[in-house]
Amino acid sequence: MLSDLRQAGRYLGQAMRLMVGMPDYDAYVTHMQTTHPDKPVMTYAEFFRERQEARYGSGAGKCC
Repeated sequence: MLSDLRQAGRYLGQAMRLMVGMPDYDAYVTHMQTTHPDKPVMTYAEFFRERQEARYGSGAGKCC
């Protein structure tokens, strides 16, 4: 029961972040490890700055 509540909380948190445009760092790490294992994974701070720049700046920075 407790694990079900935790999982529901994670899904709700992810949905809320996506609604306001915040990227999901865990999904990024999983993507990089499975799709681009030869490339380094950004830290959370680097990832957050890059996503802000992609959204509000020049739009560059998408890998796929």
